[in-house]
Amino acid sequence: MGQKSQKSVTLSVTLIVCAVMALWSAPLPILSMPASGAGERAQDSKQGSKKAISPVHERSIAAFQERVKEYVKLREDLEAKAPKLSKDATPEQIKEHQTHFTETVRKARAGATRGAIFTPDIAEYIRMLIRREFKGKERAELREVILETDTKGVSLRVNHPYPEAKELTAIPPTLLLALPQLPKQIRYRFVGRYMLLMDRENYLILDYMQDALP
Repeated sequence: MGQKSQKSVTLSVTLIVCAVMALWSAPLPILSMPASGAGERAQDSKQGSKKAISPVHERSIAAFQERVKEYVKLREDLEAKAPKLSKDATPEQIKEHQTHFTETVRKARAGATRGAIFTPDIAEYIRMLIRREFKGKERAELREVILETDTKGVSLRVNHPYPEAKELTAIPPTLLLALPQLPKQIRYRFVGRYMLLMDRENYLILDYMQDALP
């Protein structure tokens, strides 16, 4: 092969190498997000803002939970001082012990009044929360679940036990997740459209609020 041919081949190889390197070094094109992705982000943002809690409501919730914890602490202190049941206690002795302890708690809360825990601010927040989270079909289903429970004849009195013979309302999990969280000793309950705070062991009605159910 002549020198001219060798030079031509060398020049061709050099040009090819330069072209490949130019392609490698070029910036990659920016791919635009699909419209559906933008829609999902907007929906997530909307859901986040829907469940956002204002600073005013955060303070109301914190104060409410603190009032509930004060009751729990009182209850635990009284329980620590109460006589202990023997391991061989009979059902009658257990029942008598529970009744005596309930009366002890009631005496310690002799001055308890309606609205002391469900203060106006937290009561209004809970009403607003249920109206906001349960609309249309979901609200109708919520009302059906709560109102189908037989609570007729239940007398609502703060610091008095819920009647043992009466049915307890089952609170739907979706509602429990939306409401302010409670200590394990306390439960939300409904009697008609009234919402109750109740001690899960001695059934004491700690407080109640009206028009909780839309």
